[in-house]
Amino acid sequence: MRLRGDWYAAGAVALVLSVFSGGYGYHRDELYFRMLPADIGYVDQPPLTPFLARATRDLVADEQWALRIPATLCVAASVLVIAAITRELGGSRRAQALAAWGYGFAAANLMMGHLLITSTVDLLVWPALVWLVLRAMRSPRWWLAAGVLGGLSTYNRWLVVVLAAGLALGLALVGPRRVWRRPEIWGGVGLALLVAAPNLVFQASHDWPQLAMGEALADSNAAEVRTQVWPMLALLLGVPLLPIWVAGFVSLVRRPDWSDHRWLAVAFVVLVGFTWVSGAQVHYLMGLLPVMYAAGCVPVADWTVWHRGRTALVAAGVALNGAVALVLALPVVPVETVGDTPIPDISPLLGDTVGWPEYVDQVARVHEQAGGGDVPIITSNYGEAGAIDRFGDGLPTPYSGQNELWYVARPPDDADTVVMVGAQVESVAIHFATCDIVARLDNGDGVDNEEQGEPIAICTGPLTPWRDLWLEFRHLD
Repeated sequence: MRLRGDWYAAGAVALVLSVFSGGYGYHRDELYFRMLPADIGYVDQPPLTPFLARATRDLVADEQWALRIPATLCVAASVLVIAAITRELGGSRRAQALAAWGYGFAAANLMMGHLLITSTVDLLVWPALVWLVLRAMRSPRWWLAAGVLGGLSTYNRWLVVVLAAGLALGLALVGPRRVWRRPEIWGGVGLALLVAAPNLVFQASHDWPQLAMGEALADSNAAEVRTQVWPMLALLLGVPLLPIWVAGFVSLVRRPDWSDHRWLAVAFVVLVGFTWVSGAQVHYLMGLLPVMYAAGCVPVADWTVWHRGRTALVAAGVALNGAVALVLALPVVPVETVGDTPIPDISPLLGDTVGWPEYVDQVARVHEQAGGGDVPIITSNYGEAGAIDRFGDGLPTPYSGQNELWYVARPPDDADTVVMVGAQVESVAIHFATCDIVARLDNGDGVDNEEQGEPIAICTGPLTPWRDLWLEFRHLD
């Protein structure tokens, strides 16, 4: 069997991600996921991605390259799915290759594909759902598969409900409305609800924590996200790919032979609107932006046929975009010099992978100064806690008030001295008789990430019992 261009692209992406999977260090979310205890759900997210992190830790190796194997597989598979969407829309092999190579080495795809975070799994799930629905338009039995995958996807992130809402609104507004008369679509809806039911029960029985988490993200990020939405539509995939995905959106709206697929354009508008209104996370746009790109590859590939100049122009744009994305998204630049470049500012996901062992060493020295032994360590965020859990040999298990970790454990009632790490020091210092900053985190590479320069303090004499004081440490973000 002769392999198509999309398979070569998927293989190339998997190879590149594998080669660089050991560069720099863990991301804060990865450190958090690997330390979370097994559960059917958490206050800040469903259980799938933490499960994948624990599985690689326990079954493969407790190393970042092992933890990132599921991420690499998801991204490689998503490349094939994006090409399959192009094929489903009538795209030639040229169009499919353009879809696979362009998307595979796009900026946000490599940035999120390099790490095991919830968004990485969505890079596969959302396009796969779109592909199944496109298939269902021709063969209604595919609605059942779409329902099962939709239900399963809630175990990674409830954001998939936005896709379902966009789909329903699109079918209602622009059709094809005949699908509502098919029993298979209602069977798919029933299967989605059935598969998602345990996850839904968890949410209902825990006072809908995902809604609270969404509100917390909006409170923290809304102003920034709402200013970033419009430029990020151009930057997430890369500026050279902007004309292609715009061509895809326009074609979905205007092409007569795509009249059954216009719901996709409506769903995309719904996602953009939701991202702007909610103000939670700008990367939500990646749910359907690659699908718009997949659609755009059809008319763009047709535009290049029998025109060497046009072909060269498109190929050069894809190559340039991929080259820039490699530098921005992956640990290509040596860690000792990356802090002298704008890369950590452009790609904070990459910057947040620098310095964790060094930070833990500094915490260990302060912990020894505070008396060592069982003196509790409290971190301001789950990245700091996860780093101490991973690299802090000889240190006690850290506590943190962020998200799920607040529920996992709190300092013992008789704790009189604690080591406090991170940005929360200033806000909690008033609850202790003394709280002295004795060091500041420094990764040694000049990378200005979220931890750089944050304080490490020794706090003594809690002014209220820990069962009450622990409430002051709680925060969702």
